[in-house]
Amino acid sequence: MSAALPMALRARFQEYIEEGLSGRAAAARLKVSAATGVRWLRRIRERGNATPDVQGRPKGHGKLALHREFLVELVAQDGDITLPELAGALKAATGVVAHSASIGRFLRKLGYTYKKSHWWPPSGSAPM
Repeated sequence: MSAALPMALRARFQEYIEEGLSGRAAAARLKVSAATGVRWLRRIRERGNATPDVQGRPKGHGKLALHREFLVELVAQDGDITLPELAGALKAATGVVAHSASIGRFLRKLGYTYKKSHWWPPSGSAPM
């Protein structure tokens, strides 16, 4: 899937259409393909503007979204709880089976982070 073209370009295209140019002529002036001009013209006629559609999955409709409060409460009770323990507690309490990586992604979207602590020897005292 290609990247969406800038809104400024789409706005100028719409201005050219309002001035009376055809979709192909406006596209040629802006140096975009004729097919893009025709698509944008159809979108302007149907919606009134050439804004792109929202891409990606809809937000907040996964199976973990229903159990947000439960997971947040578990993390608040025990800050050192592991993701497999969260998955086990979720399955035991609600019967929902979720992979620990999915729970980790869900918690990161909620703003929870985890920083690993590494032990590094001091720079001058490395064993020989």
